[in-house]
Amino acid sequence: MKKRVLARELGAHIDKTILVRGWLHKKRLLGGLNFLSIRDRSGLTQVLVEDKAEIEKLRGLQIGTVLAVEGKVCADDRAPFGAELHDVKLMVEVPVTSEPPIEIDKPIDHKSENLDTLFDNRVLNVRNLTEQKIFKIRAAMTQYIREYLIEREFVEIDTPKLLGAATEGGAEVFTLDYFGKTATLAQSPQFYKQIMVGAFERVFEINHAYRAEPSATTRHVTELTMLDIEIGFVKDHQEVRDVVGNLTASVLKRTYETFTDELKSLQAPELKLSDKIPEFTIAEIHKMYQQKTGVDLTGEKDLTPDEEKFICEYARKELGSDLVFATDFPIEAAKFYHKVDAEKGVTKWADLLFRGLELATVPLRENNYEQMIKQMKKAGLDTDHIGYKYYLQAFEYGLPTHGGCGFGIDRLVKQTIGLNNVKEAMLFPRDINRLTP
Repeated sequence: MKKRVLARELGAHIDKTILVRGWLHKKRLLGGLNFLSIRDRSGLTQVLVEDKAEIEKLRGLQIGTVLAVEGKVCADDRAPFGAELHDVKLMVEVPVTSEPPIEIDKPIDHKSENLDTLFDNRVLNVRNLTEQKIFKIRAAMTQYIREYLIEREFVEIDTPKLLGAATEGGAEVFTLDYFGKTATLAQSPQFYKQIMVGAFERVFEINHAYRAEPSATTRHVTELTMLDIEIGFVKDHQEVRDVVGNLTASVLKRTYETFTDELKSLQAPELKLSDKIPEFTIAEIHKMYQQKTGVDLTGEKDLTPDEEKFICEYARKELGSDLVFATDFPIEAAKFYHKVDAEKGVTKWADLLFRGLELATVPLRENNYEQMIKQMKKAGLDTDHIGYKYYLQAFEYGLPTHGGCGFGIDRLVKQTIGLNNVKEAMLFPRDINRLTP
């Protein structure tokens, strides 16, 4: 058998006889002139079939049939990659006789009322070339994050997702039987990444986290992909925000430069970034929102979704930035591992917002052992609990000033492309109703 040629390589083989292999993506049977589209990982090859004996080989076969096609490459500006195959010989490698429930060569419906149909047919609709763009962009953005951090001496770590207890608090957790003991699925690698600062100074992880939140919104899922960063020897909270903000801006710029055509075809919004990401305190946003809408939310510890949307629209329109930081959360919102400014009554914690949605929580951590013990006890935590033993060891034996972020990869992809629901940015999303496919 000849060496396989990919669709994107056809232009380099004009007037040569080559072999392509892939899936039957579409067929137009017009009698004397029959056209096939053969899909491989690089795109589509257009095939002209004039021989009735060859087209007869496809009788009763459906889209998805795996084919090998040998033919002569002929230049044609109307064909994908500027060439098509003529004088072909078809070889059926894997016949498909079942009629597919959806047409993968047609636009995939992403309307909210069609999402169940979308995910029920994910095995097939991901073969749609437009749908594939979402996940190729996602893969690239994850790669860009890794490259950016590794170039800056971050060490990638991989921490357990089976834990002995839900020591971190916060969102509800999933529990499971672990050989007669009760285990939980990790909500984040929070404790582990702080521990690893004591070894490597700069660490990151891209992995799954699990949140048993009974929420059915466009921004929540029960199994999510998170980027977690922790940075040691930081000067202050501003340095932590700068690291996370510069990373995000760099990844967005590179994505828009590399995937210009794909993002345009997906109708992604135009990217707007300023030289420095604008910052507003929570108090300032509450005040601005009240002046605009008349709604007083000054008593809220966090921003409402409407406030996040409001300040992002303001930053884009007035400051030319799709990214904005919300800073200085009230001290009562602090988690036990956050560093607080008691004098100002605020927590050294910020949220990075992107086009109306929180992407990342970006706090400075408390690193003093005695102060950590005080904050844990104040939060009602048992510092002798086995779940805190190894975490506290890291502080007892020396952790520098550090901070980091928990960053939603799924949300980043959703907002970059302009999807309506975070689940659309995921291959096989899990929510309160879905455990398959």
